[in-house]
Amino acid sequence: MNAVCSGLAEVRPMDGPSNENSQRTCSLKYDEYSALTDLSMTHDYQQLIDIFNRCFSDEYNTQLVKGDDEPIYLPADEQFSYHRVIFAHGYYASGMHEISHWCIAGEERRKLVDFGYWYCPDGRDALTQSQFEVVEIKPQALEWMFCVAAGFPFNVSCDNLEGDCEPDRITFQRKVREQVLWHLENGISSRPAGFIQALQSFYNTPPLVPALSLTRKI
Repeated sequence: MNAVCSGLAEVRPMDGPSNENSQRTCSLKYDEYSALTDLSMTHDYQQLIDIFNRCFSDEYNTQLVKGDDEPIYLPADEQFSYHRVIFAHGYYASGMHEISHWCIAGEERRKLVDFGYWYCPDGRDALTQSQFEVVEIKPQALEWMFCVAAGFPFNVSCDNLEGDCEPDRITFQRKVREQVLWHLENGISSRPAGFIQALQSFYNTPPLVPALSLTRKI
């Protein structure tokens, strides 16, 4: 692994098979990302690809790939000798989100297409929306820290534009924030910790502390 990706001082193991509800967390709506094009000069998707691949290509045989459709994780197969984290349409924010899911997935889930989750489309009812939010807290907490480390805006996503219920965005945001605080107090596992350090090195951002991580505009 590249030296800059050696990880932060405090790490806790979090890489085992996931015990999360086996509901595939839904992809974010990518028109949200198009509003971030003013950052394309300083945050180009190729930068994210290069940083991720330097960190994880050798040790985990995994590469970040720009896709032309919806995001998906594909394990190695007869056509590709490496695992692929495919993000949508070159959107930097999509890349961050998919990386966060990869960092949550344990070794067994990383052998499965899309980590073995079933896809739950937009248009959820209140119960399904609450289930979606439960499994999105941990990845969006990592995504928040990644974005701060890269100096890139972060927005929580409830992702239910066509549903018959109005998501409680503020409550969900607070839950994600609490998870970020937990990581900062208890430690971050090796893969996300190494990626955070690599982002900080590339974008010349300071170490994560609670005030820095949670006061950035969302």
